[in-house]
Amino acid sequence: MSETRQRVVETNGIRLRIAEQGAGPLVLLCHGFPESWYSWRHQLSALAAAGFHAVAPDMRGYGGTDRPDDVGQYTLLHLVGDMVGLLDALGELSAVIVGHDWGAPVAWHAALLRPDRFRGVVGLSVPYFPRGTARPTSVMPQTPDAHFYQLYFQAPGVAEAELERDVRRTIRSVLYSGSGDVPRREGGGTFEVGMVPRQGGFLSRQVEPTTLPAWLTEADVDYFVGEFSRTGFRGGLNWYRNIDRNWELLAPFASATVGVPALYVAGDRDLVVRFRGMDRLLPNLARLVPRLTKTVMLPGCGHWTQQERPEEVNAAILEFLKGAAS
Repeated sequence: MSETRQRVVETNGIRLRIAEQGAGPLVLLCHGFPESWYSWRHQLSALAAAGFHAVAPDMRGYGGTDRPDDVGQYTLLHLVGDMVGLLDALGELSAVIVGHDWGAPVAWHAALLRPDRFRGVVGLSVPYFPRGTARPTSVMPQTPDAHFYQLYFQAPGVAEAELERDVRRTIRSVLYSGSGDVPRREGGGTFEVGMVPRQGGFLSRQVEPTTLPAWLTEADVDYFVGEFSRTGFRGGLNWYRNIDRNWELLAPFASATVGVPALYVAGDRDLVVRFRGMDRLLPNLARLVPRLTKTVMLPGCGHWTQQERPEEVNAAILEFLKGAAS
């Protein structure tokens, strides 16, 4: 079987680095924060072995892909445009798109906005969120002592300074703390999930492991550390700085539903599934995604779905690809 190969393609006015493996129907794999194409290392080979052309880009702002200086160049319309342009660069008319973390909203909106190009969608961790009635940052939880991490990420330079101070500590802490392996704090409610102390910082509530969990090796950490030591975190953080702008731009699609076949996979220890409103959203996801074929909840799995549970995630994606999205 072929090995993973990398190259740079032109798409939507930027240069996008992709990792790819296999030949056959195209499957795009969109990573989240703070990650890279490498987050899909277990899926590339599995998809290729099953007869698919698996392509995992470094998303805009990450790794070997361009990192525009303008914060406004990181909206969901830019990110979906990158994926449409990638299809064109690869000479493909359509693909199934898979997204994890921030890559999931890209995947969901690619399917929403361009169902002619994306015939199926898989969301990992983050479900499809319909456009709300209020500006998102105006309704994020905050108290006198703490605010939601996405609010903390809004001011340019603040989170960068903290995360880049010791990149290895940042990567080890964030990956471990978001996983299903970290001991959970007892007590507290939904509003404590994802909160950052105003007098601390994002990493103050993260735990650096003494020993890495079984799904993560020092070589894996080394790869992520190498990438972010070179690029910094600004590109990925700029995605968060467009949350309100996305809300403005997507006004014409208020109340729209995702109409292509879909799959949702998450870990039952993922903090995302405990965010405010998830207890109402997840049981009603099929109303927003009428062709949702299945929701898979992985026991004991945390946020890094495809890295923590590659076998189960691969099996779910392949079942979906050979069924509704074939």
